[in-house]
Amino acid sequence: MQKWIIAAAAAVIVAAPVIVSPSIASAQAPIVLKFSHVVAPNTPKGKGAEKFKELGEKYTAGKVKIEVYHNSSLYKDKEELEALQLGAVQMLAPSNSKFGPIGIKEFEVFDLPYILPNKDALRKVTDGAIGKRLLTLLEPKGMVGLAYWDNGFKQMTANKPLNMPADYKGMKFRIQSSKVLEAQFRSLGAIPQVMAFSEVYQALQTGVVDGQENTPSNMYTQKMHEVQKFTTLTNHGYIGYVVVVNKKFWDGLPADVRGQLEKAMNEATVYSNTISETENSEALEDIKKSGKTQIITPTAEQNAAMRKAMEPVYADVGARVGKKLIEDVLKETTGGTH
Repeated sequence: MQKWIIAAAAAVIVAAPVIVSPSIASAQAPIVLKFSHVVAPNTPKGKGAEKFKELGEKYTAGKVKIEVYHNSSLYKDKEELEALQLGAVQMLAPSNSKFGPIGIKEFEVFDLPYILPNKDALRKVTDGAIGKRLLTLLEPKGMVGLAYWDNGFKQMTANKPLNMPADYKGMKFRIQSSKVLEAQFRSLGAIPQVMAFSEVYQALQTGVVDGQENTPSNMYTQKMHEVQKFTTLTNHGYIGYVVVVNKKFWDGLPADVRGQLEKAMNEATVYSNTISETENSEALEDIKKSGKTQIITPTAEQNAAMRKAMEPVYADVGARVGKKLIEDVLKETTGGTH
C-alpha cells in the first residue's frame, strides 16, 4: 500500500506542468526570444532583425538567445500577429497595414497616398507625439510597440506602362490587408487583391494579379522585377514597420535584461533606418542593370494627375482611420494640405 501511494505521488509530480517564468529561466537556461518576419534577410528589416540579434545577445551576455526567422519561414502575414498574441513567437516587425485587421485602424494612416512626402516628414510623425500615441494603442491587444523601422517609398509595377490613372483601370493589384490601400486602388479604377507577401511572386508570374506596389528592396529580393515588364517610380506611398513584442513576455523579463534589450533595439533601429534609403537605391540600380523591367519616371503632369485621382481616398477612409489623426499627420508632414 505504501509503495502504491509513493508511486501515485511520483506520477502526479511527473504529470504536473512546470511553468518557468523568464526571470527564473535566466538563472538557468537562456531566455529564448523568437523574432519572426516575412521578408528576405538582405532587406532593411531583415538586416535590422539580425543587428538586434547580434546586439541583444551581446548586451545580455548570453542570458537571451534571439532566434530570427525570415521569409515567412514560421508564419505568413495573416498568421503572425495572432501567433504573437498567443505567445508562439515573442517579436515581430509587421508593416503598419497589418494592424487594421486586428482593430487598430489608426496605423493605416501611413497607407494614405502622398501623405509622407519624404523621410524628414516621416520622422516628425514617428519620433513625435503622434508616433508615441499610436504605440499606446497596441497594449490592449497584448503587445508592446518598441520602435518604428523604415523600408521606404513604394513604386508601381505591371506588365504594361503605368503613366496616368486611366492605365490602372480594370487591372488586378496585389495589396496588403488595408482598407486604405483598397480605397487607393479603387480610386484608380483597379481591382485590389489582398495577398500574403510570400505569394506575390508566383501570383505575378502566373497572372493571378497584374501588378503590385512595393519598395525596390522588397521587389529585388523577391525577384518581382523578373516577372513585371514595367516599374513606374511613383513614390506614392510608404512602407514602414512597427517592432512589437508580446506584452506578457516583455513585462516578465528581469528589469536589467529588458533594459539591455531596449538598448539593443534602439541601436538596431538607428542602424535599420540609416541603411533603408541606401538599400532601396542599390536595389533600384540592380533592377535597372538586370534589364528585365523598364523603369518609367513620371512627368510632373503625370504625378499631378495621380495625386488628383487619389485625393478622394482621404474622405473615403476618414471615418475609419480618424479625421483628427489625418489632420494631425498632415500638419506635421505637409503643413495641413495633401
